[in-house]
Amino acid sequence: MTDNNAFHLDIRDDGTAVITIDVPGERMNTLKDSFADEVGRLMNRLEDNSDVKGVVFISGKPDSFIAGADINMINDCETAADTESLARKGQAMFDRIEQLNVPVVAAIHGACLGGGLELAMACHVRVCTDSEKTALGLPEVQLGLLPGSGGTQRLPALVGVQQGLTMILTGKQLRAKQALKAGLVHEIVPHSILLDAAVKQAKKAKAKPAKANLKGVSKLLEATAYGRGIIYKKAGEQAQAKAKGNYPAIDKIIKAVKTGVEKGRDAGLDYEARAFGELAMTPESYQLRQIFFATTEMKKETGADGVKPGEVKRVGVLGGGLMGGGIAFVTAAKAGIPARIKDISPEGITHALHYSYERLNKKVKRRHMRRAELEKTMLSLSGSLDYSGFDRVDVVIEAVFEDLDLKKKMVADVESHGKEGVIFATNTSSLPITQIAEGAQYPERVIGLHYFSPVDKMPLAEIITHEQTSKETIATTVALAKKQGKTPIVVKDGAGFFVNRILAPYMNEAARLLIGGEPIEHIDKSLVKFGFPVGPITLLDEVGIDVAAKVAPILVKELGTRFEAPAAFDKLIGDDRKGKKNNKGFYQYGKGVKGKPVDKSVYSLLNIEPQAKHDGEEIAELCVLPMLNEAAYCLQEGIIRSARDGDIGSVFGIGFPPFRGGPFRYMDAEGIGSIVKRMERLAEKRGDRYQPAPLLKQMAEQGKRFYE
Repeated sequence: MTDNNAFHLDIRDDGTAVITIDVPGERMNTLKDSFADEVGRLMNRLEDNSDVKGVVFISGKPDSFIAGADINMINDCETAADTESLARKGQAMFDRIEQLNVPVVAAIHGACLGGGLELAMACHVRVCTDSEKTALGLPEVQLGLLPGSGGTQRLPALVGVQQGLTMILTGKQLRAKQALKAGLVHEIVPHSILLDAAVKQAKKAKAKPAKANLKGVSKLLEATAYGRGIIYKKAGEQAQAKAKGNYPAIDKIIKAVKTGVEKGRDAGLDYEARAFGELAMTPESYQLRQIFFATTEMKKETGADGVKPGEVKRVGVLGGGLMGGGIAFVTAAKAGIPARIKDISPEGITHALHYSYERLNKKVKRRHMRRAELEKTMLSLSGSLDYSGFDRVDVVIEAVFEDLDLKKKMVADVESHGKEGVIFATNTSSLPITQIAEGAQYPERVIGLHYFSPVDKMPLAEIITHEQTSKETIATTVALAKKQGKTPIVVKDGAGFFVNRILAPYMNEAARLLIGGEPIEHIDKSLVKFGFPVGPITLLDEVGIDVAAKVAPILVKELGTRFEAPAAFDKLIGDDRKGKKNNKGFYQYGKGVKGKPVDKSVYSLLNIEPQAKHDGEEIAELCVLPMLNEAAYCLQEGIIRSARDGDIGSVFGIGFPPFRGGPFRYMDAEGIGSIVKRMERLAEKRGDRYQPAPLLKQMAEQGKRFYE
């Protein structure tokens, strides 16, 4: 076969045909439209060769099987019929694999996702490695799609309807042991013997698809149409409880699975292909795919054009609190870089080390990690009450209190105790980096590295530069954040940076609505329905009412009156309401509290008679428009480098609804002229804070979009 082929066939002396998947020029294998013909030719050769006794599919890439289908194929489609045709090609290709009259085995190492898992499920047997890199799943729902090449039919057949629906509706990925327990794979082996084990299976297996081996309640439920009906209903309710009707893929996934189970494979595949085509044309899938493309693009960028990042062999962390502990954890556990924690008390260091141990031990208990790996990671974490050992670290990440003088002292200490060329990265959420770098011997090595809490879960990191930050410092910090599992955006120094700056007017407007009498739960539910993961009042409780009160004056001083918070909030601080952290906020917390009841004493404290005056859509508009406006100001002032960075920062930093694409894509979709008119109308009624940014007015006049 030529070097341009992705599937390479080698027929061994023992009659086993080994097909190595190795897409030319790509780091990971992804399935492309053109492969259907290539696989078709391979199937012809195998069907015509009576000497072939079994077939093994294995990857030629070091760390992945097949990461999924090439999403660009969908973007190239102009109609639902075009996309449906893609799905039918994939279905036909995998049907041919399944219909081979000799045993077919998938030898899986690394990512086996989307179309990769659909191919593996078309094989009669699946063997996977015990590597941490091995993961099996169908994540199409995260792109507003359903699996279109047989996934909605084969997965429930292998693992049962209930487990299959859960995986497809959430995009959940299974590790090797979970996949074995679920019946998705037949054997787990070390990577070194993967091919040998797969060949052995090919020699003894039978050329027929496996079936789910259910036990207990699952077996009873799935045995009857009535029982399965309960499963379909429950799955829909659970999925929509989170999605709030915003993801059209959910209902179609359930219907595709149900059609196949109740009416047979052919009917299921037919519905799956049609639904795939329809979903690909929805605005929700379009926006979700754009986020995917943007994050893929950003993975290739250094943050500083033409400059390579410096090597980071060791990291120092100042402060063993919640943020410091989280930063040390992602450095050691995700980046694989030793981290040394400095704190003023032994308790601080103990707390930070325990933070990592707790999270690693959970992985061990769930069998996602071996005990030996936990011990190895913990050995890469150390602590100190002084700067001993800091003469060997390449980057110091500071996570101490939000106090300017203290942070400036940290810079001076690190410059005197650290190695030559050490980068000082501050995790400040509100203090200007320019001021922190004042008086530094090497201001070019001072940079902001703003994580979001909890550090191990939140995907965004803001890399904040001031005028003197060097390009190498930027590139090195961006590379470190990526290794820690973050999606970093580079932003210019300024009050609130980007994420907190656009969040403040949104939260302020929610607070004004509350003071105007809107019930707390009505405000929150309206924004959750719009697509945010939590409402703004809940967010105030989680962030801390005291923290929001401290940040507000800084923003007003630097950016003007449109950031003024309602004065009535002083009463909350006076009543020692800090939110969730002291079990005293807008909602009730603590032992014995079930669900999330509103603390109604807030209403009397603020002299409010709660009564809904606006419907949910109006409340969403009143809160979201100021956020959009501030995003435009940030782009206009160069705080963010592009609309793309702003969208990614908003989606990953504050949970802006992904299916709306981020503030800039949302404004494009709504029409910038329409957004400007709505803002101007509200400015007349509610004040100048709704006046559209000059950039928006100019774009509306010229009929421009953020994404041309």
